[in-house]
Formats: sequence, C-alpha cells, structure tokens
Amino acid sequence: MRHNKKFNHLSRTADHRSAMLANMTISLIMHKRITTTLAKAKALKKYAEPLITRCKDDSTHSRRVVFSYLQNKEALKELYGPVAEKVGDRPGGYTRIIKLGHRLGDGAQTCFIELVDFDENMAKTPKAAKKTRRSRRSSAKAENAAEATPAAEAAPAEETAAE
Repeated sequence: MRHNKKFNHLSRTADHRSAMLANMTISLIMHKRITTTLAKAKALKKYAEPLITRCKDDSTHSRRVVFSYLQNKEALKELYGPVAEKVGDRPGGYTRIIKLGHRLGDGAQTCFIELVDFDENMAKTPKAAKKTRRSRRSSAKAENAAEATPAAEAAPAEETAAE
C-alpha cells in the first residue's frame, strides 16, 4: 500500500530523481523554458519554486542552501541576478506549464515549463479573437453575395443621378 506517499517517484531511485530534478532546474534557470513530459514538469515545479522563493532573500545562508540543491555556480548567479529582480514582487507562481500534446514514440504527454516573467511573447501579444471554422462553400457564397450586392446598389444610384 502507498499511504501518504504524495509525490511522483517518476520510476527512479531517490538519488536519480534528485539529480534529474536538480539538472532540470538548472536548465530551467539558464534557458528560462524547457520542453519535457507533463509528469516531470509537475515534479520540477514543486522542486524549483521553493528555490526561486528563497532567492528573494539574498543572504549568504540562502545562497548556500540553494547551492546545496543545485551545485552550479552559473545557475546560482543567474538565479540571484536577473531572476530575483523579476520575481521580487511576485507572491508565488513563478512557473507556467503549457501542454503540447503527445509524443510520437511512446505517447507521453509533453509540455513547456517556463519562468512566467521571462516570456516576452505571452506578455506583449493580446489574445486574438477565437476563429470559428466554416466550410469553403458557405464562405464562397458569402463572398459572391457581397460582390453582387454593391454592384446592384450602385446601378440605381447612377440612374437617379442621370435623371
């Protein structure tokens, strides 16, 4: 029985899982967006967000605690530099998961996981109106009707002007 075993073990040993999550967190911090499976992204979110929260307080102790998880000086500089500046006033929710569909090889559900404040495309572009699908026939009839209508209206207007 698996009572009170709440987190996903990802079919790995504890050492393998912690190393994989640390490597994925480093990649997420350095590249701001990574593509992975949905299960790994959800596990990564629970692993990375407390570390990002800790980077708000730039003290020696918090740097040492985060370094004990990541073991990468470049990622630590990036985390306490630009990432800490952008998430300084955010109360939480530093990552976003965007589902992409299923992988061809094994059917696993894939997704993006990204740092929210670093996605320029989502921040700049407003949401477009949702397009509805229509058949070609109905749109072709509507175009023909629209073309015929202005010509018919224009002819009587010319006749009245000539009279």
